[in-house]
Amino acid sequence: MLTFLLGFVLCFLLSSRIMPVMETYRSPVQMLEPFLWTFGDSTAILLSSVLLLLLFSDLPVWSAVTPYYLYRTTKVRWLLGQMIYMVCAAGIYTLFMLGSTMILCAGNSYPGNIWSDTAAMLAYSRLGEILNVPSTVKVMESISPFGCAALMTILLFLYILCLGLAVLAGNLLPGKNRGMVTGLLFCLYGFLLDPQALARILGYEKYELFRVNVLIGWISPLSHASYGRHNFGYDQLPSIGQSVLVFLGILALFALFCIKRMKTYSFVFLGEKD
Repeated sequence: MLTFLLGFVLCFLLSSRIMPVMETYRSPVQMLEPFLWTFGDSTAILLSSVLLLLLFSDLPVWSAVTPYYLYRTTKVRWLLGQMIYMVCAAGIYTLFMLGSTMILCAGNSYPGNIWSDTAAMLAYSRLGEILNVPSTVKVMESISPFGCAALMTILLFLYILCLGLAVLAGNLLPGKNRGMVTGLLFCLYGFLLDPQALARILGYEKYELFRVNVLIGWISPLSHASYGRHNFGYDQLPSIGQSVLVFLGILALFALFCIKRMKTYSFVFLGEKD
């Protein structure tokens, strides 16, 4: 419950960047645009996924009846049940964030599948850059709001699922709190792959930054989750389909590790003391 409450607060804080523009110019927005602008930025995706560490920190979920389940079934089947729980939690959380942004701007939005004048204003002027709102011309010219929201939802869901499996894999390692550490490292990996910092490390000049952007676009899961950092027909960044394949590959590796680790994992249950 705390994760969803903090997620709603995060949506409110991030969507508040666009509310002054809507009020000043009295221009409504398409109902999905707040979600696109809120989670079209890699930093916002990172912040929202970090909140899920609170939800996934106890994976795999132990309870008083776990020994009974393990007695009645195999370890691998029990682990698959944990993964199904994770898929459901990730899906509900993603849809919750989508619904939260829609509710916050519902008073000044419309359902039509067409980009708003506010989106055009932000994309064709420096206002979007000043407010750090990822409304870009290449996105508006390539896809409709509904299509963009569907693809962004899929990418965000897959990134959250990768984070959840990273936490699960960490908790199956020897020691305590390994899952939380693994999840934080997964988030930090994407956060530290900043184009400006990496360019300085590699010694690239400013005009060579496109090489860094392409490199990060391929090796950073956080970049794969950002819709605006994909190929729109005139660059070497990954396409949406390629990013989905990358996420599926990461999920497969984590899942295989968890299944292999579970076969030799030693369960320890402490009974009640008199």
